Amino acid sequence: MARQIRKMVVSVFILLFLELIQIHCKIPTTLDGPFEPVTVSLDENFRGNAVDLPDSDPRVQRDVTGFEPEQISVSLSSTHDSVWISWITGDFQIGEDIKPLNPKSVASVVYYGKLRFPMHRIATGESEVYSQLYPFKGLNNYTSGIIHHVRLTGLDPDSQYYYKCGDPTIQAMSRIQHFRTMPVSGSHSYPGRVAVVGDLGLTYNSTSTIDHITRNNPDLILMVGDLCYANLYLTNGTGSDCYSCSFPNTPIHETYQPRWDYWGRFMKPLISRIPIMMVQGNHEIEEQIHGQTFTSFTSRFAFPHKESGSSSPFYYSFNAGGIHFVVLGGYTAYGRTDDQYKWLQNDLANVNRDVTPWLVATWHPPWYTTYTAHYREVECMRVSMEELLYQYGVDIVFNGHVHAYERSNRVYNYTLDPCGPVHLSVGDGGNREKMATIHADERGNCPEPSTTPDDFMGGFCAHNFTSGPAAGKFCWDRQPEYSAYREASFGHGILEVKNETHALWSWHRNQDMYNEAGDQIYIVRQPERCPVQPQVIELWGTEHLNSASFFDSIN
Repeated sequence: MARQIRKMVVSVFILLFLELIQIHCKIPTTLDGPFEPVTVSLDENFRGNAVDLPDSDPRVQRDVTGFEPEQISVSLSSTHDSVWISWITGDFQIGEDIKPLNPKSVASVVYYGKLRFPMHRIATGESEVYSQLYPFKGLNNYTSGIIHHVRLTGLDPDSQYYYKCGDPTIQAMSRIQHFRTMPVSGSHSYPGRVAVVGDLGLTYNSTSTIDHITRNNPDLILMVGDLCYANLYLTNGTGSDCYSCSFPNTPIHETYQPRWDYWGRFMKPLISRIPIMMVQGNHEIEEQIHGQTFTSFTSRFAFPHKESGSSSPFYYSFNAGGIHFVVLGGYTAYGRTDDQYKWLQNDLANVNRDVTPWLVATWHPPWYTTYTAHYREVECMRVSMEELLYQYGVDIVFNGHVHAYERSNRVYNYTLDPCGPVHLSVGDGGNREKMATIHADERGNCPEPSTTPDDFMGGFCAHNFTSGPAAGKFCWDRQPEYSAYREASFGHGILEVKNETHALWSWHRNQDMYNEAGDQIYIVRQPERCPVQPQVIELWGTEHLNSASFFDSIN
């Protein structure tokens, strides 16, 4: 009883503190919306510098010898008491005559504990080697080093653990690393900061993004797809901003796999101590012999799909304190008769909102974007899944893919809706393809509908709108009312859940100082207004465009 009283006191204190912040700092909340659409023009002075780190950069070079571990990373399991440790031993090979390493030749061992010395606990796992092979002469094949995945179990919540990984029998162990577990799931228990980044790449802009993320001291990183952009290169390492423009006659879309190793080495100082959760992106498709795709992506990282009842690493779920994250695959079957949809139904039906009040969904290609880049590209996915996510009260959706930042008003089926999720596109991590700058609602920019469907998944569902401001059209003739804020600039986002109803979202531009936010809002849940069971609710009309009319509409 005393513990419950303390939690109630803390919750009241936080609410009072948030009110003071809102009064003095004027941070808006979603209760003040829906907001008039805002567009911030591109800062031309910051457009360039999307230049790759060269393979001679010390940050991407191999800094171990023999079978010592490199590219170490931590990822979460489905609950706080378990994490995955992944790493690579042995160097990759690339060329016409390659011989894969034997994954059984090096053990997968992790020593761990709450003390640096001694580490009493030990866990073992599995290892594998993957290859990227092409059925044509003149293309270089690739085979990876030995990739290890070890699951640590029986961990205490919100606790720091030390670990070292490798094979002790051949004296090939890493230095001592550390990570912190997530807090136990509960309505008053949340990670301090969740960093959200997408479409990162490995450019000098990417390094600025990671520097900003590091200084923001996150407890968890959500990587919403498109990691290293290895598929912008021929197998000889020659790169291009536009692969299809520079290499139109290649017999198969090649990919320079060492970019994955460069990316893993660059990211290791951060993701060997801060858990990172991966979402599949289109640049991870990487076609090869026998029609294989996504081989590098699924081999290099650990996914809690089995722990969350999924048969695929492309869709899974996990808890981070009182947040339930649902990761979906935009490039795997998502129809209502497909396994992903059935898994999603089951996962959402088993979410206990008393334990995890916040429900966050993420996948790579956005449903709500106003840029010509990828405009309405995955409309078939939206048509299939949006109603289900709405019925179960998803609070926030994170996407990447479009190389710009955009925040929506609460929206459902292209209509302002006080119970719809806030969609946040953060595909502005800094990759070499540069930023998206052209809006579909600007005169002459509306794309031809037949050109919009995603090439990999296929299918056409994006027809002209039948109602609302864009009725009879494929695009709006002004910034859509569901789009609250959009800006083309490199950056990342930070989500800070304060309690069961308030979460602070901050988007940070790379060109700003480390403690500044380019866009900031409190996302407020209203579980009493928006129950998770389907019901008929009054939608926002175009007349509700200020905070006063908004409050009138819900009271």
